[in-house]
Amino acid sequence: MRLTDLLHPHLDGVTTVVDATQGGLNLEPYLHLPGGVTLRQYDGGPVEAGELVLLSYGPDPALHGTEADCLAVPERMRPGARGLVAFGHPGPELPYHRLLDGLVTHRCQVVRAVPLDYQHLHAGAVFVRTEELLPPHDWFGRPVDSDGFATALRIADEYVLADLVSRSLRAHVLDLERAAEDAEQSRGADRGEGLADRLAAAVREKEQLASALRAARERTGLLQARVAMLEGSTSLRVGRALVGAARSPRRGATRLPRELYGLWRGRVRSRPTAPAGPARAPEPPAVADDRLHLAHRAFAPAPRDRLVIAGVLTDATAADFAADAVVGRVLPHDGRQMVRRTDPDALVVQLSACTGDGPWSLTGTGFAPDLDRALAELLTETRASGRAAVLWRDGPLSAAPGLAHFAWDAVLDADTGVRPAALDPAADGRERLREVFRTGSTRVRLSELARRVGAPDPLDLRRIAVLAAPRGPADVARLVAQVLGQIHRPDEVVVPDPTGLDELTAAGITVRTGEPLAPWVADWTDPAEDRPRTLLLDLMCAQEYSGADVVGTPSAADDDYTFVPELRPLLVRRALHTCAVPPGMWARHGYRLFAVYGKEPA
Repeated sequence: MRLTDLLHPHLDGVTTVVDATQGGLNLEPYLHLPGGVTLRQYDGGPVEAGELVLLSYGPDPALHGTEADCLAVPERMRPGARGLVAFGHPGPELPYHRLLDGLVTHRCQVVRAVPLDYQHLHAGAVFVRTEELLPPHDWFGRPVDSDGFATALRIADEYVLADLVSRSLRAHVLDLERAAEDAEQSRGADRGEGLADRLAAAVREKEQLASALRAARERTGLLQARVAMLEGSTSLRVGRALVGAARSPRRGATRLPRELYGLWRGRVRSRPTAPAGPARAPEPPAVADDRLHLAHRAFAPAPRDRLVIAGVLTDATAADFAADAVVGRVLPHDGRQMVRRTDPDALVVQLSACTGDGPWSLTGTGFAPDLDRALAELLTETRASGRAAVLWRDGPLSAAPGLAHFAWDAVLDADTGVRPAALDPAADGRERLREVFRTGSTRVRLSELARRVGAPDPLDLRRIAVLAAPRGPADVARLVAQVLGQIHRPDEVVVPDPTGLDELTAAGITVRTGEPLAPWVADWTDPAEDRPRTLLLDLMCAQEYSGADVVGTPSAADDDYTFVPELRPLLVRRALHTCAVPPGMWARHGYRLFAVYGKEPA
């Protein structure tokens, strides 16, 4: 929630907002106060009825001020005065007990508390200085009508029930943390045992190689002795003399018998005559090449900006992953060479590829020990190259229990996701596309993998830059509301002047001038246009479904979720936005234009 959404419902009867925040925090750009409500700085005097005071409380005194500064203001509040405190602590770590006694002492009742969606402000609460118990607010921020006794009962009952739920949640969290610690210890022990086994196997392999090397050296010495013996023999010396005399008959003819000299002349006469024409260079002798040549499957030139996977994958999964990552499928006979030569970000072993049809079928089942051995060698090669080995557990491990005996750097318990292009918008509906896009797509699954192994995030391809040009405070407030209201928020907002857009920066959105840097650009330079909260979400859903270069509003009423020759662009690829081709010529230059209704209600 935004700070203005928490503040504005409590401005009824308020004429002045008093800023009592200390430190470097400036909340003025977050407020967007309506007409008739003024803002002034706190001067240390009393806060009267009809005024609302702003406070901040957080872990950073330089930004949020000190606890003493925050507690000193409620004692200066008069009955009917209101206050809003913004917390810099994350919700689970909020030390509200340090403020509770001060609020109660000065007759201040908290009427509403909500989380805030900012990087340095995580929650906010509205309180009122009162002489009687006020009704609390429901989940929608509306006060509940009741008398004092019913209000006290409601607050007491909700406190007890909420504490019951929170205790069970805390116990569940403690159980999960304990289970995670036990699993990590067990994994460490298994990894230690696996390391000892691998070390013992390496020692055995070293001994075998040393023995083979000693045998080769002994064989070489024996051959050298035999060569020396042959070189010193009389037969070899006579043969060398004959060959030398035959090659140079004028010098060696006197020492050769007449029969040998005639034999040499006959060899010269029987030599075939070369045909007339230009001399050709002799062909080089064929050299045996015993290297294993790999079939080309995937390649990622540097610098690397995409996730690179070497995988034991099914055909369908490899095809789905290839849309968002560089995929090299390893086979039992070339796995080590693939890992060594492609240097992937991770080796991914899909459980379904080990239990279904394919070259790795029956791996981990105990029925194919040669495949288990090949997988063990593949994992060893992966770790030797400094890369992670990941088990993608998209099925029950009981189907291949042997996979649990390998030491994995990470385990993903999820399906491999759905590509939006595999859905039917007419049959599945717009809401299904949104759901898959946000939580169930292949790109989301690969993003989790990239986060585990420290690789480029495929979700970076969804980043959007909004181009805007607000011309006054009203346009700034409207732009901030539209940007922060989007379900799929943009990553950056590009404006001629960033003044007044501090709330966007606090919400984690980059505000800058110049050219956009995100892969996609949305033109919001018209400040009066109505933009629903699902606009960017539907546009990116359509782009990921179609793979188009431009997504926009169709020119005909029946053009929805289809490629068209012209449209009103709403989302454009950055490379196309910065090029010199005019929009009317995009289709003629081969760019793909996809039409979608971007203002369908959520």
